[in-house]
Amino acid sequence: MFTLRVDAETVARTRFSPSPAAESLAWLKLAAGPGRHPVFGDPGPLARAALTHPDVALLLDLLPRTGEVYTPDLLTPQPGTATRPGDLLDEQLARIEAATPDDVEAQVFAYTRVHWSRPVPVEARRSAESGTMPRRLANGLARFWRDALAEDWAGLHSVVDRDIAHRAKTITTRGIGAALGSLHPTIGWTGDAITLAKPFDGEVDISGRELVLAPGVLSWPGTSIQIDVPGQVVLCYPAYGVGAGDARPGPIAAVVGTARAALLADLETARSTAELAARAGYAPGTVSYHLTALHRAGLVSKVRDGRYVLYRRTPQAAVLLEGA
Repeated sequence: MFTLRVDAETVARTRFSPSPAAESLAWLKLAAGPGRHPVFGDPGPLARAALTHPDVALLLDLLPRTGEVYTPDLLTPQPGTATRPGDLLDEQLARIEAATPDDVEAQVFAYTRVHWSRPVPVEARRSAESGTMPRRLANGLARFWRDALAEDWAGLHSVVDRDIAHRAKTITTRGIGAALGSLHPTIGWTGDAITLAKPFDGEVDISGRELVLAPGVLSWPGTSIQIDVPGQVVLCYPAYGVGAGDARPGPIAAVVGTARAALLADLETARSTAELAARAGYAPGTVSYHLTALHRAGLVSKVRDGRYVLYRRTPQAAVLLEGA
């Protein structure tokens, strides 16, 4: 069990924010491995292609492997207060690049020596010793974000917004303590502390410090805590509703199939592929396949909105749903 001791000031300064850096690293780790995300499926060829860039590979060198639990916190700085996702990422990139030699020495060398069962990879060691590591890590994260995540972030961010709205409602009706105690079954609230069920024991007093609660979408269903950087405390928890699905397909499923009926039922509002995947619990590739078929049948329309393609059911589909 890991315990965060808090006081009234910490509770008063607690806020919610997405962490683009944490989401990127979760997707990066999946792209480098053989597994699939339980909701979003395979990261895809663009994410894997980004791994060939040396600065992205440097990021991967500092991520834990099987059996390891420690990730240097300098890779995922505490999110700032920017309102636009691009600005939020830029703030985190600036913090990565501003990491001091002492931060690198402590997190990349000292802490990994305690928590990892292997030495720091040679290239990472060289980069740290030459002083180029912070700049290269920021560049690697920016590149991976651009190549693998930027296009789908609007849909993912809508899931984060939904989670934060859900937490805000809990705070309004039941109080901040109820919100802290309902983030996840492994996260508890005792009145003066937040507890996390972890395979290791520890206790840290964060009284007087700001606490950022970061809903995780691509990092779902994991939880994590960041306390290594002075003044930066982040608790990442699984976003509400990821994989749960909202749509009720009804009898039309017998005609077009359950998956396509569920997508049609959820397309009264225009949505991106990534958002539909998060809401319905299918992999993005699966959603894209079904949307292509529905578009050919004239049941969904699509329109480009900047870098995103948004889908919406057509009047013909609405008639079918009403008739069903």
